[in-house]
Amino acid sequence: MYLTDRSAPPKPGAADQGRRRGPVTGVAPVVLVLGTVSLITDISSEMVTAVLPLYLVSTLGFSPLGFGTLDGVYNGVSALVQLTGGHLADRVRNHKLMAGLGYGLSALCKPLLLLAGSVGALGTVLALDRTGKGLRTAPRDAMISLSTPAERQGRAFGVHRAMDTTGALLGPLTAFLILRAAADGYDAVFGVSACVAVLGVLVLVLFVPGRRRAAGDPGASGAGTTAAADEGAGGRQPVRVREAVALLRLPRLRALAGCAALLGLTTVSDAFVYLLLQRRTGIADEWFPLLPLGTAAVFLLLAVPVGALADRIGRRTVFLTGHAVLLTGYALLLWAPATPALPFLVLALHGVFYAATDGVLPAALAGVVPDHLRASGLAIVGTSQALARFCCSLAFGAAWTMWGPGPALAGSAAGLLCCATVAGVVLRPADETR
Repeated sequence: MYLTDRSAPPKPGAADQGRRRGPVTGVAPVVLVLGTVSLITDISSEMVTAVLPLYLVSTLGFSPLGFGTLDGVYNGVSALVQLTGGHLADRVRNHKLMAGLGYGLSALCKPLLLLAGSVGALGTVLALDRTGKGLRTAPRDAMISLSTPAERQGRAFGVHRAMDTTGALLGPLTAFLILRAAADGYDAVFGVSACVAVLGVLVLVLFVPGRRRAAGDPGASGAGTTAAADEGAGGRQPVRVREAVALLRLPRLRALAGCAALLGLTTVSDAFVYLLLQRRTGIADEWFPLLPLGTAAVFLLLAVPVGALADRIGRRTVFLTGHAVLLTGYALLLWAPATPALPFLVLALHGVFYAATDGVLPAALAGVVPDHLRASGLAIVGTSQALARFCCSLAFGAAWTMWGPGPALAGSAAGLLCCATVAGVVLRPADETR
């Protein structure tokens, strides 16, 4: 039960049709196209995410507990829906279709934020938006995984996450510029976000390959669905729920899902990290949307090299190191002097954490889950992590309300230290001496 993969070389034949490497990055072309879709979509999403904490707490007067509840909904709904999206993508054997539905639903929700004037309405819109994210995440990652040899999974996911993070970098910057220029800043942010989201859906529909036409067709890239599984199995029957559930019998999958959940229980939401940083350093409200830029910039720079490093030295090592870096960031927020350098240090560590974990976890599943169940396996692990973070948002918001931000973060830091130690034991390599 370990993260480092010792997978057999990919089998030759139809499955390799979609694994042609790009001319520059060394990854399949479909990874670059999906990265472009994610880049555009993240500009839209992060425009909203960057201003949402301040909008809710400062403008609408939400308490930390109220914000924690909505933030938990924002993340928890997508976690529950991931299982549905992953299973349906495997069942219909069309990952592009399910990913498109997810991207489309999120795009439809952006203009509805302009009409949400109450807590209930806002919570409903955010839940629908996260439903779209849940539907698309596992099918999209399955397309990346199935188009890439097992020994290069870390690099492929690193390239995708780097492009995705470029959008996360541009989104807050765009929101910042809109807030400074527009009289009714928040409405303008939500409106522009909706237009950008539609563009992302169009790129997916027009440029991401769908079902492959034939194994020997040179014009088919084969990465848009589980076509390799379809053709190699000679017309496989639709995946049943019991097959997806049976994945939990795999010891390594259980270990991955369990440790992802354990660590997610003590991983404080990004929004809370930025609110804590603002309170510690006295950053003005108008600069708040720029805080995610620090995290995104470091993530962007390190996603590809750290993913490639994980392929070489072991995904377990990189994954656990990322959580140790996050723990260091918590310690700085708790005890470091509020100097001008503090925001830069905390945001840099936050970005390193994501570079070492976000793409490494799905990359570890390449040698664990069969091709025809890849989206379901990714959904199981992703759901376990997201549900845990949903619980963490609720607990952290309640702790902040009752005891203050300092004790709440100290409790999370202590929990993260304990959980990382347990995960290090559970995920220890069985045959690795490095």
